[in-house]
Amino acid sequence: MTDHSGTRLKRPTIYDVAQRAGVSHQTVARIVRGDEGFRPETRERVAAAIAELGYVPNVTARTLATQRSHRIAALTYEMDQVGPIEVIRAASQAAREAGYLLDIITLEPDRDESIDEALALINQQDLAGVIALIPTESIADALTGATFRVPVLMERSDSVQNPEQGLDLGAAGVLVATQHLLSLGHKRLFHVGGPEKWLASHGRSRAFTAALQAEQLQPVGARFGGWSARAGYEIGLTLPVDEVTAVVAANDQIALGVIHALHERGIGVPEQISVTGVDDIAEAAYFYPPLTTTKIDVASVGRRAVEQLLRKIEPARSGPITEPAAPLLHVRKSTTPPRG
Repeated sequence: MTDHSGTRLKRPTIYDVAQRAGVSHQTVARIVRGDEGFRPETRERVAAAIAELGYVPNVTARTLATQRSHRIAALTYEMDQVGPIEVIRAASQAAREAGYLLDIITLEPDRDESIDEALALINQQDLAGVIALIPTESIADALTGATFRVPVLMERSDSVQNPEQGLDLGAAGVLVATQHLLSLGHKRLFHVGGPEKWLASHGRSRAFTAALQAEQLQPVGARFGGWSARAGYEIGLTLPVDEVTAVVAANDQIALGVIHALHERGIGVPEQISVTGVDDIAEAAYFYPPLTTTKIDVASVGRRAVEQLLRKIEPARSGPITEPAAPLLHVRKSTTPPRG
């Protein structure tokens, strides 16, 4: 680290944090490690001191002292998509707060040999544990039969259940969006889903159908495609627009593609067809029209996975496990009651 003049500065140590917080360095070490038994005000003082000083625990020193690795790996996929990125970002932060480093190993769901390559890489590394984020049944089967040298937590995509709906997070988001359209009076709805092989796609599709069946309605139709705007666009070009008054997209990128295709076909959104998404990405409020969507707590998937894995690595570790927040509906300009 350097100051504005370029002079190299001394990195803050655990002793600096202890002095700033008014506690012993042993207390700082135990709080950083995640130990329980400290008063909230003590934890807050230590957290504030760490933030003020920019203290970063020396993972290498901890590994040498404890003879235990403080690196964990995350097997993930589709890092060009918003959901997986948010999951990994939250997992990385949770790991760092617990004194661990998170290594990211990317799988390619459509290339089976990428699983073998990832497993070989994992078993060559000095790791404390592995989080496997599973998008498809085939990857679930492959990893279930694999041999790992360290504790493993297998977490299916969208698998954390929302406590209010009792549904997977993505499915709960689709349910809320569909119920919003039903409340506006829509009865002829179409679902544009994600990739057909993905577990998350099927969860969201089932939630869409269940919401309609609760009102004794049937979908006009549903199609799987992909998570991208291109996939939504291609399906949007073939939508039976004379039969549909609303589209429930499985995520915001799909919704963007659908809206673009409808505009090209001369179909007004929402004047003729309403469209909803899921995720509430940063750009959703700036679509044309601004997108009605549901915000789902995907970050809880990553944070919760790290917390559960660390319980396997350190059986004595305690503390709460993250619970996801309920989906939050953001009503914007892409939905309105059906004409007539």
